[in-house]
Amino acid sequence: MCQVFINADPHLYESRARSVRLHGVATSIRLENLFWNVLDNIARRDHLSVPRLCTKLYDELIEARGEVDNFASFLRVCCGRYLALQLSGGIPQDASIPIASLNAQRVLASEHWPMLPMAPFALAQHSAPQNRAA
Repeated sequence: MCQVFINADPHLYESRARSVRLHGVATSIRLENLFWNVLDNIARRDHLSVPRLCTKLYDELIEARGEVDNFASFLRVCCGRYLALQLSGGIPQDASIPIASLNAQRVLASEHWPMLPMAPFALAQHSAPQNRAA
C-alpha cells in the first residue's frame, strides 16, 4: 500500500514560499508544491493568477469570518475540498467552466462530509467491531 505514496515525485511534497499581497501587505505563504499545483488549477479556471486567487480567498474569508487563524491550512483544505468536489461531481471536471460561474449553494449541497473523500475510512471506523470487556 505504501508504495503508492512513497513512490510519489518528491517534488510534490517539497515546500516553497510565494509572496502574496494580503490587504496591501506583502506576505509569504509556504505550501507544498502539490498544493501550489492545485491552486494553480483553481486560479486558471477563473482566469486569475495564484497570488490574485490567494488575495481573493483571503479577502472573502475576512469578510465572512472576520479573522484568519491559519491561512496556509485554509488553502490546503481548499485544495482538498476542490479535488473532493470534483470527484463527487459538485465541481465539473471540465476546467473551462469557471468556479465563479457555479451555483455555490448547489455545490455545497453536493458535499457530504465525512463521506467525501474518506468514505471507506469513515465507514470502517463506524462499522468496526467493538472490543468490550464483559
